[in-house]
Amino acid sequence: MGPVTQLLPRSLLSLALRPAAPTGSGARASRLAPPRRWLHQRAGLSSPVSAVSPSVGEQVELDWLDTWCPLAPVCDLDPGAPHGKTVLGLHVVAWYDRAASEWRVFEDECPHRRAPLSEGRIDGKGRLQCVYHGWCFDGRGSCEFIPQAPALGPPVHKKSKACVAAYPTVVQNNVLWFYPRAGAEHRDVLQRKRPPLIPEIDDPSFTTAYGLRDLPLGFDMLMENLMDPAHLPYAHKGLWERLRYKEDPGRAEFDLEGGRPLKMKVEEANVDGFLSRQDNGGYIRYAAPFTVYYGSPLPGDQEPPEAHKNTKKPRFLLAFMCVPVAPGRSRMIWAFPRNYGLWLNNIMPRWFFHIAQNALLDSDLYLLHVEERNYVRAGVENWHKVVYAPTSSDAVVLAFRNWFTKHCKSHIGWAAPVVDQLPTTPTKDRLMDRYWSHVAQCTSCSAALRAMKALEVALQVASVAVVGFLAASKGTLVMSVTQRAALVSLAVLCFATSRWLAGFVQKNFYFQDYVHADK
Repeated sequence: MGPVTQLLPRSLLSLALRPAAPTGSGARASRLAPPRRWLHQRAGLSSPVSAVSPSVGEQVELDWLDTWCPLAPVCDLDPGAPHGKTVLGLHVVAWYDRAASEWRVFEDECPHRRAPLSEGRIDGKGRLQCVYHGWCFDGRGSCEFIPQAPALGPPVHKKSKACVAAYPTVVQNNVLWFYPRAGAEHRDVLQRKRPPLIPEIDDPSFTTAYGLRDLPLGFDMLMENLMDPAHLPYAHKGLWERLRYKEDPGRAEFDLEGGRPLKMKVEEANVDGFLSRQDNGGYIRYAAPFTVYYGSPLPGDQEPPEAHKNTKKPRFLLAFMCVPVAPGRSRMIWAFPRNYGLWLNNIMPRWFFHIAQNALLDSDLYLLHVEERNYVRAGVENWHKVVYAPTSSDAVVLAFRNWFTKHCKSHIGWAAPVVDQLPTTPTKDRLMDRYWSHVAQCTSCSAALRAMKALEVALQVASVAVVGFLAASKGTLVMSVTQRAALVSLAVLCFATSRWLAGFVQKNFYFQDYVHADK
């Protein structure tokens, strides 16, 4: 069993996800769980469509700016500092408003001279301060203080031009979301629609592992990859558990990875996404445009979900939230709730799990980066002409590409002007960089990195101190040969440990190549 599978479930396709229930103050939460057969029949939905050529329903164009966008897990946001992020090409800053005890998301530009507010600070009164000239803003985006304005002069800070665009926000499932349209007419958007809800995350009997990473991949390539379970034993060889062979009549050749046909059906396809059922009872649910769930049905799939609220069966769920950052760049947020092994969180920090999860992302990153450029060379809208996907194992990938073509015309609805061109391919150490893409944004990994660097220095100092002590005490301090040998061994051990720690830090917090030919 590979190192990643010791931290992840035995099979991605055997996960479970309970249906979402309406919650919230006066608002109906989105119900994005897969419909059971009883619900499918009650709704009078059409029978599942072909697995290889799924229909995507009515041709309704997605309004990208009428969606809730995930920004980051709250556990990775320091309430004492502003955080700059880019979503849909829009530069925003997230900060914690102590006066209202709420997270805020503003446009990342000071109205004075357009300096980035994300480089600012939270002042002593809990306001967002621009560090270029000291302008201060409250949680509504109103300017509260302009140091350069005379106290007895005209109240220039109250002018509308002194305000910052403030976007509606909500924290749901411990993830900060924002609505990418500012203005008074959008303040109550939460009453009309909410982000996708995963009730297990808020269930006290579950514990959830969070993470995020910026990736040098376009949004559509990242989503396509997340919906492709057939690549797991090959692209992640050595990290993912080898699949068990299943009966396949007539098969004469078996490979070491255990690849096999995957029977998947796609149904309920429309602008809101689609559902894919698999031959083992599992499913993939795409809640368009940013969220994809993995799960398997609870016992008694034909019964209403409410019948299983108190089930004690061990369950591990996967939810991925992916947002476009810029052409060729996207951000992935993951949340993995489970109702077993809760004690692990008390002894194992998040960074320990992130090591394995980052290795998993790195193992197919270069493949996807090159694949995306091959798609663009032919024209993304011509994807169906340049790929050959004859098996049902590609059903969900085809469903997503059909959805992206019909409802998005194969393009992202950017919120700000962008150069619609992929960036050049950097060297592998920059392409697969972990520090800026993950560690610097993760509170757990950044704290672990600081501690390990401090420990590395301490071990080197201890090694030099021991050697210096032995040299200074030679001839003046009586020690047996055994005692002197023990001190020398201690110095060697401290130095060797510091060098091992330096290699560990480099591989797990900065860069480690993944060579498929060696696996």
